[in-house]
Amino acid sequence: MRTKTFRGGVHPPENKHWTEGKPIETMPLPRKVIIPLQQHTGAPCEPVVKEGDQVVAGQKVGESTGFVSSPVHASISGKVTAIAPLPHPAIPLPVRSIVIEAPADGPVDGGAWTATRDWQGLSAQDIRERIKEAGVVGLGGAAFPTHVKLSPPPEKKVDSLILNGVECEPFLTADHRLMVEKAEGIIEGARIILKVLGLPKAFIGIEANKPDAIAHLGERCRSLGAPIEVVALKVKYPQGAEKQLIKAILNREVPSGGLPFDVGVIVQNVGTAFAVYEAVARGKPLVERVLTVSGDGVKERKNLLVRIGTPFSEVIAFCGGLGTDADGGAGERRVIMGGPMMGLAQYTLDVPVVKGTSGILALAKGARGEKPTVCIKCGRCVEICPMYLMPNRISDYAEIENFDLCDQYGVKDCTECGACAYICDVRRPMVHLVKYAKLNLAKKKKQG
Repeated sequence: MRTKTFRGGVHPPENKHWTEGKPIETMPLPRKVIIPLQQHTGAPCEPVVKEGDQVVAGQKVGESTGFVSSPVHASISGKVTAIAPLPHPAIPLPVRSIVIEAPADGPVDGGAWTATRDWQGLSAQDIRERIKEAGVVGLGGAAFPTHVKLSPPPEKKVDSLILNGVECEPFLTADHRLMVEKAEGIIEGARIILKVLGLPKAFIGIEANKPDAIAHLGERCRSLGAPIEVVALKVKYPQGAEKQLIKAILNREVPSGGLPFDVGVIVQNVGTAFAVYEAVARGKPLVERVLTVSGDGVKERKNLLVRIGTPFSEVIAFCGGLGTDADGGAGERRVIMGGPMMGLAQYTLDVPVVKGTSGILALAKGARGEKPTVCIKCGRCVEICPMYLMPNRISDYAEIENFDLCDQYGVKDCTECGACAYICDVRRPMVHLVKYAKLNLAKKKKQG
């Protein structure tokens, strides 16, 4: 199989064998959900319900407060029992959230969306409005509001759509299973997006370690007459990053400080395309998503369809709970939302599944736990950096708080993929130092 790729990158152990062959299971509906009012890049929502209100599954409970924002919906029917700041899996401070509880007796109502809605006769703006009202955001991790991404500035001439089916993070297989099991929905979502953008053709990039997805999507595209080309990509991290994906498929380089539409490209995750299909063709808001539960610290590894707002603790319990050590003890576990390269460690399992939760990993604590030492100037991080940066210099200057030099060395172009920290022989906390430099540069800019 001939594959395309980009310069740099690393190849960490994939660890996908645990779940890549496991079909998506639908997790039972929870009796209590926590719906954060910020599950997206941009302005948080404002609640449109109050404590004591009865809501139904799919009802909007949080309204957008700006253009770059996205509404949130009840994922089960029940009573609003609280609106309060609560822990969030992706934001370090408590986030205002809506708690919904189903009646103690009887089944939980999760709503039903079976009717097919016509979208062929809709205008691009009408389709964008459906996407917005359904609360669709990027499901690859960044959670950028999809209706905004599909509204490029008029002066930016977009000529290409890429669907990202790479899923290069180790352990995660949710997108893989979605491509194998829901290919028709992804293809229909791609057609909808093509209509919004006024484009004739799309590409789907998939890493070569998913040959079944490549073959199945390719066959379905041909049999359905879809104007979509499936592109096999080399297995390398971070192949799924937007800029690296664009370079691999179209050989275009996004300029420093630029965005994909600066080179005429819009990138959407395959899960996002499926959510667009469900929103536009079925009238279904984003109230659930597919995620992977994996790692050496959980008893049963699964791909699950989970309602937004379900506590991590319930998801892990459905997978048999945290695993035991050889002596029968629970041991210490590190729970991460997302993959091990860019995921976020959790301090509590009371956080809810949000729109950007692509996976929940339970890992044996202590892996790669050596203490960092000073940079030995080996240059390996420079060699593999997919953004052509010098992570060694940036991290050194961040450590001594010379943020102006960090800026000169291009810290703002860093995508925080973690490849440099992974390859570092002395375990330098490079991503942490990059974040520290960016934060201080942002503060300096704000202060004028």
